[in-house]
Amino acid sequence: MRAFAIVTTLLIAAIGTADAQTRQPRTDIELRATYAPLVEATAPAVVNIFTSRTVQTRSVFDDPFFSQFFGQRPGGRTRQQTSLGSGVILASDGIIVTNNHVIDGMDEIKVVLADRREFEATLLLADEQTDLAILKVETPDPLPTLRFADSDEAKVGDIVLAIGNPFGVGQTVTSGIVSALSRTNVSMSDFQFFIQTDAAINPGNSGGALIDVDGNLLGVNTAIYSRSGGSNGVGFAIPGSVVQRVLASAVGGETVVRRPWIGVLGSDVNASIATALGLDRPRGALINRLFDGGPAERAGLEEGDVILSIAGQDVQDADALRYRPATREVGETVEIRYLREGKERRSRVKLALPPEDPKRDLTLLRGEHILTGVTIANLSPALNEELGRNPFDRGVVVTSLDRRVVNRRVPVREQYLILDINGEAMETVGDVQRAVKKGVQTITVRNTRGRTSTYRIR
Repeated sequence: MRAFAIVTTLLIAAIGTADAQTRQPRTDIELRATYAPLVEATAPAVVNIFTSRTVQTRSVFDDPFFSQFFGQRPGGRTRQQTSLGSGVILASDGIIVTNNHVIDGMDEIKVVLADRREFEATLLLADEQTDLAILKVETPDPLPTLRFADSDEAKVGDIVLAIGNPFGVGQTVTSGIVSALSRTNVSMSDFQFFIQTDAAINPGNSGGALIDVDGNLLGVNTAIYSRSGGSNGVGFAIPGSVVQRVLASAVGGETVVRRPWIGVLGSDVNASIATALGLDRPRGALINRLFDGGPAERAGLEEGDVILSIAGQDVQDADALRYRPATREVGETVEIRYLREGKERRSRVKLALPPEDPKRDLTLLRGEHILTGVTIANLSPALNEELGRNPFDRGVVVTSLDRRVVNRRVPVREQYLILDINGEAMETVGDVQRAVKKGVQTITVRNTRGRTSTYRIR
């Protein structure tokens, strides 16, 4: 017992002498203190989101085969589909952020405040790539808000609280620490840089707040890693820097989030590449390709360079080449630190929007052919960015299918590339329009996994 007391005393002394900038608890009192004042100050800015939509269930008599014998019968029954989640008030005039998957496809969105007041919400902007949505409610009184923390300054070990509405039981608070940063391959969004925490995040917490010990918004809770559906101590939050970018677009009246880029395609640096380049460990992103006339090329970067940091933030893998610029402002000039021929260099890059060249020429295909009801477009860096594709992809992409008229045997899905029709390469929307008028005998497509298939149309 005495040994334990000595160890505890030493631990407290070590914490007390730590640099204040490490954001560790300053005293033993802070370690033992209740979270009640922190929760009392922040919980009112976290809301519950209730959504609903009317779903039409299909009847067997809807099938044209049966309608020949039984005539047209009333359609299937309707039922009300509901969902729940959480949200965070970002502006006192009623601007709220939540997850896109909470409100996606819903007809009605209702926001319930911590004091039980209810408001109908309108959707300002939904961004599927980040899984974020910005809502607006009309209220006569200013609402409580949360300020943003600098999510780029978060450190593993920081104490955090997760506030939300799990399982629809009402607002709850769980505590934990930041257990990892810059987590990727979570498969919840295209900008896969998540804050990982062991604070319990359960279904219904989506869109809720992850706050730091200063009561500032560090991130928006979005997902859990679980085989059972419950929290297993691995939760993920979208960093505040990403939320701020989406918020700025919504407040600025944009219908989509326009993210700057530097115009490079890169790959991760593995152990063998790091050894060959003289790096002490695998880090950075190797430039495989530069967009002609893009920001990086204009700044003097070349293929084979290894980008080590962007705007003072370390680049650990190729995903950061999209993520880091996307959290900055269009037209902003940032410093890029990179390695070339074993020497570290620096360059200043002016961030720009990906160009829409060629124009997308969004076109719904009509007529009597296998692609009737399919909408196609020309790929460009701008459209690739919106779709979360490789920025250097070219050709004709399927953007949507009208299920009311599309042939059930159509061999394409959303984001498939149409490579050729009847043996002729399809490079533009115009090529496809001309080809379908002549009749489609064969069509070659590339699916979202990169697999190419040719179909013979009968």
